[in-house]
Amino acid sequence: MARSRISDGSYSLILSALLYLLLIVSPGNAFYLPGSYMHTYAQGETIWVKVNSLTSIETELPFSYYSLPYCWPQGGIKKSAENLGELLMGDQIDNSPYRFRVNVSESLYLCTTNPLNENEVKLLKQRTRDLYQVNMILDNLPVLRFTEQNGLTVQWTGFPVGYTPVGSSEDYIINHLKFKVLVHEYEGSNVEIISTGEEGFGVISDTDKKKMSGYEIVGFEVVPCSVKRDPESMLKKNMYDKIDSVNCPLEIEKSQMIRERERISFTYEVEFVKSDIRWPSRWDAYLKMEGSKVHWFSIMNSLMVILFLAGIVFVIFLRTVRRDLTKYEELDKEAQAQMNEELSGWKLVVGDVFREPACSKLLCVMVGDGVQILGMGIVAIIFAALGFMSPASRGMLLTGMIILYLFLGIAAGYVGVRLYRTIKGSSEGWRSLSWSIACFFPGIIFVILTTLNFILWKNKSTGALPISLFFTLLALWFCISVPLTLFGGFLGTRAEHIEFPVRTNQIPREIPEGKYPSWLLVLGAGTLPFGTLFIELFFILSSIWLGRFYYVFGFLLIVFLLLVIVCAEVSVVLTYMHLCVEDWKWWWKAFFASGSVALYVLLYSINYLVFDLRSLSGPVSAILYLGYSLIMAFAIMLSTGTIGFLMSFSFVYYLFSSVKID
Repeated sequence: MARSRISDGSYSLILSALLYLLLIVSPGNAFYLPGSYMHTYAQGETIWVKVNSLTSIETELPFSYYSLPYCWPQGGIKKSAENLGELLMGDQIDNSPYRFRVNVSESLYLCTTNPLNENEVKLLKQRTRDLYQVNMILDNLPVLRFTEQNGLTVQWTGFPVGYTPVGSSEDYIINHLKFKVLVHEYEGSNVEIISTGEEGFGVISDTDKKKMSGYEIVGFEVVPCSVKRDPESMLKKNMYDKIDSVNCPLEIEKSQMIRERERISFTYEVEFVKSDIRWPSRWDAYLKMEGSKVHWFSIMNSLMVILFLAGIVFVIFLRTVRRDLTKYEELDKEAQAQMNEELSGWKLVVGDVFREPACSKLLCVMVGDGVQILGMGIVAIIFAALGFMSPASRGMLLTGMIILYLFLGIAAGYVGVRLYRTIKGSSEGWRSLSWSIACFFPGIIFVILTTLNFILWKNKSTGALPISLFFTLLALWFCISVPLTLFGGFLGTRAEHIEFPVRTNQIPREIPEGKYPSWLLVLGAGTLPFGTLFIELFFILSSIWLGRFYYVFGFLLIVFLLLVIVCAEVSVVLTYMHLCVEDWKWWWKAFFASGSVALYVLLYSINYLVFDLRSLSGPVSAILYLGYSLIMAFAIMLSTGTIGFLMSFSFVYYLFSSVKID
């Protein structure tokens, strides 16, 4: 089974990449909308429910649905093809025995288990107390459950494995499901829908086709129940025999307890209800945007920060820098020489400002990787904001981001090598630098993911990556990213050389001792970019760790653009401040002035773990959370640091190119 799943995943990954490229470059009237094709069902047509991994916000360790003693399909378990994103997220989509017939409401028997043994009872109780949810899918829609809490209706995806009544030490299993399927009667013409047969790809094109009609599935809801049944009478039935409809019992005595040597009978009923919801709007119930005012508050808060920083930059450029340059250029050479003796601030470091920084190769590597991550983020968020990353296509966003990252290796190599060539004055060693760029960020991520994967393997979680997926990722990295990074580096050696506008003195100028350590100012600068994104960060973390849908990519795009502006402004202001106190070692400080926001992101993630994920239990779950948070913070540091550095480099280059000196 594992080998089958792995090969399916690898095949799906290759198919995804080929279709992705084919649909981008191919001309014609057809267009590609991932996960957004429509399926029309005929009256009485058989459809099957699929099951995804069991998930819990307490442990964050997904497990296979069939790791618990549930009923198996008659033809055995068949795994759906999974793309790279689904495999990395720990999804494991299998078929299930739950069979529906379109527009036919019925109550059916599934199976009765063998007497539960000690291990099965222990596992069921553990999954129940860890609040594990069963996730089902019908026509690519996750099942919804509604509960009442404090007079409010709360919406959940999935339903619990079981429950423990308040004041009781016994656990009860959910063994009867009351499904409600919302259908919309459809009549259409001149539309042809072509798909690969799996959720994920569809091409919609206008064709001359005769009129067709049927039912669209526009909603999938469930009411879970625990019903105690007589196992002897149930054993006489066959799968899909009709049974009487039941209401969820309120009395504990009529519920199915989890205990040894107990046989559990699984049943379900389904009701089809006609709905006015149209197929394009069926995801609205999942994507209801709560707290839109909070998003707007975040944006307005960011705008205020930007305006404040823009005012400072405006003063620096138009009042201070321009005034000094104008005054300096109006003097003759003798007056300039006399003035130089009296000058203070940035004009005194003209002979040191472009001196090679410490660890210049590492700086070039980090800037190159930052460009790669930044480009991936910009393109992915724009595509998602335009609606191309549909939530119906599970894992497609992550798959698209990885493909973008691989192909943007050419930009990383180009920028990193060109910057190295500018600092060193020659292209010698560009191949070594290109290899370092290609290996630095992926290598660190690989080490962290491998460590976390051993933890997942030990706990037998479906979140553990199969060994063949590691080889697939390595093959993609070695066959696509590395060659493109080397090619980008080659282009960097052939690009026009950037000449520094002023000469560098042989003897470095002594930097005056300041009142406060310069790193303190650098760390403090990160609070401003963090102020623009921390509210949106809360929604993103809630989406990742609390199983909520995040689809307000329009807000995210706005916040992302504001973050870029703030990072650029902060870095320029801080660089100017350092130059004014005759500190010519601005290179790394410019990078970390905006890159230090990653420290606050990591601290906020820890705060979120302590105060918002209080239900998260066990050291394993905490290690997983911190490991993934570290990856996120590291990527943010490289990307925001790159923004700040490139803007500061442009600022310093422009500033000193305006100074005419022999």
